Amino acid sequence: MAGHSKWANIQHRKGRQDKLRSKLFSKLSKDITIAAKMGGEDPDMNPRLRLAIANAKGQSMPKDNIQRAVSKGVGGDGADYEEIRYEGFGPGGIGFVVEASTDNKNRAAMEVRTAFSKNGGALGETGSVTFMFDQMGKIEYPLAVTSEDEMMEAAIEAGAEDVETDEEANDQWDEYEPVHTIWTARDDLGPVAGELEKKFGEAKSVNLIWKAQNEIDNPEQAAAVMRLNDALEDVDDVSNVFHSFAMTEEAMATISDEE
Repeated sequence: MAGHSKWANIQHRKGRQDKLRSKLFSKLSKDITIAAKMGGEDPDMNPRLRLAIANAKGQSMPKDNIQRAVSKGVGGDGADYEEIRYEGFGPGGIGFVVEASTDNKNRAAMEVRTAFSKNGGALGETGSVTFMFDQMGKIEYPLAVTSEDEMMEAAIEAGAEDVETDEEANDQWDEYEPVHTIWTARDDLGPVAGELEKKFGEAKSVNLIWKAQNEIDNPEQAAAVMRLNDALEDVDDVSNVFHSFAMTEEAMATISDEE
């Protein structure tokens, strides 16, 4: 859910994984319901629903849960959610982009603003942060699916912009599952994901994300940035949190020392 894949592993080490997984399933259900309500129940005719279902399957969400979420949206039973983006700054000038889906925008705004203010940050105006980010497609596959070379060849052929492959060994952060990360242009996410699914099966995740153009390398701020990130993710209406902090090995070691 957060801006960087390794961030999830840090949360795991803090004992947050069960709580985040529970929230993740709620988020995935909400995404499916909203997509079905807006564009209908046929994934072939509704790209947003297709991506939402692919994400749910990638997180091992039961088929019955997926179908209930679709039926809820098609039946008009889902709440009228409004999608809102917040922008702000964290400790050390780290940029944050926060996406929320809410049926009460006043409540969401208040809770996001409080999370910023109580954790060394400040909510900004629309456009104050996103100009430092690019909205891109991000697809993840476990390393076991294929080799780095084969994934690179298949992804570029499908129209992807870049591929990053984690190393097998991950000494300090051994709970983290290494992945192939495929980056695409915003509008190419669906077509690229579809082509890769034909070759490698369902992806672990398929998302539109905000990727920082330049990450700030400041390990001393790691724990403070993490506290703000956690506080934002704990807001019920928040769907995704992205940031411009460079989560280097030194930064992760700093967090580990403070636990």
